[in-house]
Amino acid sequence: MSDFKQNIKEQNLSERDKKHLWHPLTQHKIAPEMLAITKAKGSILYGEDGKGYIDGIASWYTCMYGHCNEYITSKVSEQMHNLDQVVFSGFTHKPAVELSEALIKILPSGQQKMFFNDNGSTATEIGIKMALQYHHNLGNDRKVMLAFEEGFHGDTFGAMSVSGLSVYNGAFEDHFIAVVRIPTPNGENNAEVIRKLKKLISEYKIAGFIYEPLVQGAAAMKMHDAEGLERILQICKENEIICVADEVMTGFGKTGKYFASDYLETKPDVICMSKALTAGLLPMGLTSCTQQIYDAFYSDDIAKGLFHGHTYSANPLACAAALAGVELLLSEEIQENIKRVTKSHQDFHNRIKDHPKVINTRQLGIIYAFDLNVEMERYGNIRNQLFKHFMDRGIFLRPLGNTIYILAPFIIKDEELKKVYKSIEATLEIF
Repeated sequence: MSDFKQNIKEQNLSERDKKHLWHPLTQHKIAPEMLAITKAKGSILYGEDGKGYIDGIASWYTCMYGHCNEYITSKVSEQMHNLDQVVFSGFTHKPAVELSEALIKILPSGQQKMFFNDNGSTATEIGIKMALQYHHNLGNDRKVMLAFEEGFHGDTFGAMSVSGLSVYNGAFEDHFIAVVRIPTPNGENNAEVIRKLKKLISEYKIAGFIYEPLVQGAAAMKMHDAEGLERILQICKENEIICVADEVMTGFGKTGKYFASDYLETKPDVICMSKALTAGLLPMGLTSCTQQIYDAFYSDDIAKGLFHGHTYSANPLACAAALAGVELLLSEEIQENIKRVTKSHQDFHNRIKDHPKVINTRQLGIIYAFDLNVEMERYGNIRNQLFKHFMDRGIFLRPLGNTIYILAPFIIKDEELKKVYKSIEATLEIF
């Protein structure tokens, strides 16, 4: 063995990682060392350090049916021996067709056409482009997007434009598309939000409204009022503003329904999907829309087409994973698991809700969150301290500031959930 290979073999993955890799959402000068994960199964991640970690956030809300789910991997393995990749411009294939048929059955009413892409950010990017080009194709002078304050829709330029978290976007704001914002409705401020909405509609030529229905993930799982959102959507529809639901985080059962939009009577014109779409196995995004939206692009004029494309659009392997995921979502076992985890969170909430360090508790389906009531100045970067606290106890949670949340796989076992809860209760006594 050469000296070079021997040297590499003696180094662990975390050490080798530091030589060449640049990680997302990471300030490397102050970030802790990256933990190498060597395998995963069910709700457990296994580290190079020999420890197992309960994945309390389903690896950013993707692996909802568990890591390396054998049903999903078998379907993808079967597909990869038949068709691995083909350009989706000029061709089609069985996994894409079958996935579209399966999704139409569970999507909120009115959805009819589907545009494949690569990830959550591009899914929302296309949703924004659909709204803007819809009005452009009809000859309407509407070039402004409406969005919620504190929303997050991704890291590409259109998605950044409509996002409201400047820590992600500050360096690029001079290059954004035109956006106006309204607060999220919380029940008490609904009338105020509606007044501001009507004022903005009177002052700006708004093409579309993009929103995370009921739960804003990156804004620390901030939840808003369904009745207030319903009224916003009604007014947008009355004013021909295209409603774009960003269901990248909320979609596929996490809220207790297939999609968060199912809690609302007024349905979106466009829906953006990713994350749990492919059950965490492969990257893919999807943007669906109504027939009305599609018809505005259907023309003898080639320039009116939606000229957006990705090399891996509708990758057959990703489609096979997504189709298997939908089949599992519809199964009695997964539906019962969703109810079980939802009830477990409710019981946990009743146990900790009166603790003086627990404030702003919130839950929708299997999403549970609360804010840790501490003096932030005492702890500096409390997020990193909380993260270490959980990892030391074999629990992978990723706090958002002082917000602790759980969004575990549907298949998490009761004893694993108990360990997650126990680690959170220890937090209340330590911090």
